[in-house]
Amino acid sequence: MAEISPLRRRMIEDMTVRNLSPATQQSYLNAVAKLSRYFGRSPDRLDLEDIRAFQVHLVATGMSWPALNQIVCALRFFYGVTLGHDTVPERIAYARQPRKLPVVLSGDEVVSFLEAIPSLKSRTALTTVYAAGLRVSEVVLLKVVDIDSQRMLIRVEHGKGGKDRYVMLSPQLLRILRTYWRLTRPKRWLFPGRDDERPLVPNVLHAACRSACAAAGLSKSVTVHTLRHSFATHLLENGADVRIIQVLLGHASLASTARYTQVATKTISNTPSPLDRLRLEVVPPG
Repeated sequence: MAEISPLRRRMIEDMTVRNLSPATQQSYLNAVAKLSRYFGRSPDRLDLEDIRAFQVHLVATGMSWPALNQIVCALRFFYGVTLGHDTVPERIAYARQPRKLPVVLSGDEVVSFLEAIPSLKSRTALTTVYAAGLRVSEVVLLKVVDIDSQRMLIRVEHGKGGKDRYVMLSPQLLRILRTYWRLTRPKRWLFPGRDDERPLVPNVLHAACRSACAAAGLSKSVTVHTLRHSFATHLLENGADVRIIQVLLGHASLASTARYTQVATKTISNTPSPLDRLRLEVVPPG
């Protein structure tokens, strides 16, 4: 086993003290290691120009903006916290997020999509995603004990940012889960993998989405996250407060949730125009 360098150990300690999740810690360590490998030098010997050249290289490889910004977060942490450079972090630029609207399914399309999934486990897991607005990383880690039928809640542990939260347990979802449990008898994990001791891997649900999309004949590109987008949009169209939706989705910022107002077509079409308050003659007086 390779010995951990003092610099790496210090960064791990800095992240642990700030209670960053294990996944975030590993992501940050990988990003700093990637920078170091690119230049063949220790990262504490690199300056802003080096970081900028590294970012240009990453963009040239076609890396997505979320992945780019995750690396920016890691480098800002490393240089700002671990190395204690006050001015460097704010000068490491984030990638600009493309303004793309999320793909949303109609209610009928959700039904067609879910009914096109032949596997009971995958169909139930993806139904749970839509019913509760979960991320794929959250649904695969659900445990049987997380389903609270007395309070009609689902406990989501270690969501994005390591945060726990509760979401609603739909009566219809509860009936579906009880049928699923009766037929499969999961023990610890609600959706176990091939080995009952391990949870289902996300790739199984991603593959199920691709197959179901084709089988249902949908023209839209449907991913697991599409069901989460549809959950939020349908709640908004049915009159739910955007701040409640924010809590259910586990968004840190209301701005992340507010974008669903742009695709909530029922809400948009039902919003009266200011013209409706005016009395206007279309034909001008002759």
